[in-house]
Amino acid sequence: MEVAKISSKGQITIPISVRHALKLKSGDKVVIQEENGRFYFDNAALVAFGRVENEFKGAAAEAGFSNEAEMQEYMKEIRGEVRGY
Repeated sequence: MEVAKISSKGQITIPISVRHALKLKSGDKVVIQEENGRFYFDNAALVAFGRVENEFKGAAAEAGFSNEAEMQEYMKEIRGEVRGY
């Protein structure tokens, strides 16, 4: 457990051990979520990437790709068409 003090402006300093655990650096944003009356905070970028990842889960298989290499090759073909190669 870590303790943080609230300044007169309502700001807190997140302890270094927590910043490391959440992979936070200066300028990063945190998301604060409430669940059953308790508040949790997390790295906003990691939460956003996790949500995007969940939204796209299974999309490659639905598009007919069986592995990442096939998808990468297709992307190279598309880039070539766009660039006129």
